[in-house]
Amino acid sequence: MPKELTPSERQALKARAHRLDPVVLIGSAGLTPAVVAEIERALKAHEVIKLKAAGADRERRAALLNEICAVTGASPVQHIGKVLVIYRKAAAVP
Repeated sequence: MPKELTPSERQALKARAHRLDPVVLIGSAGLTPAVVAEIERALKAHEVIKLKAAGADRERRAALLNEICAVTGASPVQHIGKVLVIYRKAAAVP
């Protein structure tokens, strides 16, 4: 279950994501297993990532954001145009 972010957490994450480029492109095929695997790899490496959902209308992009967060356990941070930003805290290293 994705963690609900507070407004101050969301603002700080937006600031972190501002300088980032999208690391995963979601094409017309949608959320394929390969795309989910790439999102997982990016989240493990960076915590905050930008995704670009090309070829989808606004409602579909919003649904994609919710679906991605449900599948990965990430929290939605921002959805502006075709760019989605998500966050998942990295696992603590023992």
